[in-house]
Amino acid sequence: MKKNPQRFLPNRRSFLKGFSLVLGSTAFGFPFFSFGSCQSGGTSGAEQESQPAAENQGNTKKLGIALVGLGGYAEHQLAPALKETQHCYLAGIVTGTPSKIDRWKSEYNIPDKNVYSYENFDQIANNPDIDAVYIVLPNGLHAEYTIRAAKARKHVICEKPMATSVADAQRMLDACRENNVQLTIGYRLHFEPHNKRVMELGQKQVFGKVQSIEARNGFNITGSNPNVWRLDKKLAGGGPLMDMGVYCVQGACYTLGQTPVAVTAKFGEVTHKTHFAEVEQSIDWQMEFADGVIADCSSSYAEGQGLLAGKAANGWWRLSPAYSYSGLQGETSKGKMNYPQVYEQALQMDAQALSFKNKQKLPISGEMGLRDVKILMAIYESARNNGKRVTIS
Repeated sequence: MKKNPQRFLPNRRSFLKGFSLVLGSTAFGFPFFSFGSCQSGGTSGAEQESQPAAENQGNTKKLGIALVGLGGYAEHQLAPALKETQHCYLAGIVTGTPSKIDRWKSEYNIPDKNVYSYENFDQIANNPDIDAVYIVLPNGLHAEYTIRAAKARKHVICEKPMATSVADAQRMLDACRENNVQLTIGYRLHFEPHNKRVMELGQKQVFGKVQSIEARNGFNITGSNPNVWRLDKKLAGGGPLMDMGVYCVQGACYTLGQTPVAVTAKFGEVTHKTHFAEVEQSIDWQMEFADGVIADCSSSYAEGQGLLAGKAANGWWRLSPAYSYSGLQGETSKGKMNYPQVYEQALQMDAQALSFKNKQKLPISGEMGLRDVKILMAIYESARNNGKRVTIS
């Protein structure tokens, strides 16, 4: 019998969003797709950004996506987003909780033949309604279900972090290549206007050469039951670094459009021993880039954080909150950022569906996921060795 991962899934901190879709084609270092959009609000002032006209995308067939895991993020973010997408739809579900099935079938018009358990998941190979799966399981199960999906010849969107080890991430990539399917990661903020603007500010050196980056992300888990998968090292792979810290790694990398060459790190003090017997409570680290820029980062499961900031030769920028599902705010040395709030999960999945349909590889790829796992593992190695400088290979 296969393990039932669904029982490990608590509700994520989620905020159901009803914003209209908007996506610019400017990639700020990455070649994003562009879509026809219904704008919600506008942009103005120093941070004004125009939206492009729709482009002909050719193949108009919507791709069917099956959500693997029906926890809080799938229920409150991904599934509602799939009601708004133009290039994909919710075709199937995979769950270990039978009591959820009727409600999901009714809400999303899912036929019986497109409902799977973790035991019969591999039979998805015989279902032409399902073109791709979205893995929304605890981190330690990403590799197993990505590889099983690849063997079933289904494209894969995998939630972050891609895996809990470099070896598993490589196995996932190899399985997808061997079965001629694409693997991409659920990095939704590549489609969010405030974060896209930061990519432009840093990569295009709008305010001159970047001098430093600051990235912090966390929330307080100590008021919850300690018996959740996020605090189980086997399932989570680690503590806040593997959950919230990956946003900081991403933020620093996409600010510069570079990969760090080395890291140094240290674990924070454990003040809630009942919760943090297996994983860190907090962690601080620095990422060193080839051009000399240092990104000062931290992540915590005992403190609310949400910052992405940068300083350059002739100006600065700051997003706070920077990584939330809604309510992002930003400013620069030239004034407030005034961008619409968007449904970035819908934009993310539409772009990924287009890449599957058109056989065009997104830069938000399995290779990017592997890169980030290498960085995360290097951070842990440094912290375990009293802040030793660890190079990124």
